[in-house]
Amino acid sequence: MKSKLKTRNTLLFLSFVLPAAIYMILMVIFPIIYNIAISFRDINLMNFAQGGSSFVGTEVYKTIFKDPLLWISMKNTLVFTIWCLIFQFPIGFAMAMLFSRHFPGAPSLRGINFIPWMIPMVAVAGIFKYMFNADIGIINRMLMGLHLIQEPIQWLAYGNTAMAAVIIANVWKGVPFNMILLATALTTLPEDIYEAAIIDGATPVQRFFKITVPLLKPAMLSVLTLGFIYTFKVFDLIYVMTSGGPGSSTEVLSSLAYRFSFSEYNFSKGAAVANILFILLMIVGLFYIYLVNKEDKESKGGRR
Repeated sequence: MKSKLKTRNTLLFLSFVLPAAIYMILMVIFPIIYNIAISFRDINLMNFAQGGSSFVGTEVYKTIFKDPLLWISMKNTLVFTIWCLIFQFPIGFAMAMLFSRHFPGAPSLRGINFIPWMIPMVAVAGIFKYMFNADIGIINRMLMGLHLIQEPIQWLAYGNTAMAAVIIANVWKGVPFNMILLATALTTLPEDIYEAAIIDGATPVQRFFKITVPLLKPAMLSVLTLGFIYTFKVFDLIYVMTSGGPGSSTEVLSSLAYRFSFSEYNFSKGAAVANILFILLMIVGLFYIYLVNKEDKESKGGRR
């Protein structure tokens, strides 16, 4: 009887685990392994069709690291990611603090502000590309109407303004994500701590820096890490708005991998750049795990 029950439980366990495991193997693990494998072979459009690619070891990576375009795209990726986080995290935090307060219409307004996150990135890129259009875009019309500029700015035609445009678009898209996660974390904070602080005479600023920020530290760390990963690997926004241009001023690692693979048809170089992007993000993920484990150890040590 026990053996039958054990067998039944095992089959039940496998029925839940196997579909997810098969999906992970086919859709995640196999593509990663295949991508790593082709980065060590010389694969282009000609020999890919004929199936005659040769093993070249690390030659592809040596070529990639000698290419100035890799370092330009890496710098652009870091600039794009850092500036997006600088704006979207504080704005999202401020909105989370605002909508965590009880006032008429707060839940509805919070839901409305979450709409940008639900819009597909391709649609967001198309909207902002139209808005930053030099001739008919609403950005130039507003600035000229306010007499801040005298003539239309060619936003997407110059490097600095093109980077600013894609940063603004990504910030608009990312703020609701930061807001909703931080707002959710704020609802879990114990109110009795704030009541005790008010009785002791703590000011709102003191309560914010001495209670809210320390208690939200794990949530803030998670939001920053996820925001960094999502922003660092952005492709569709860059591709639709600028395609990495003008020149290579907005070329990021993800768009560079696409350019090598599907514009120049050098699949080995594209795979190598994608692997570099994967390794960088994996380092960020491991660093996040290290910080979380360190925080857990410190909190457990403090309780002892």
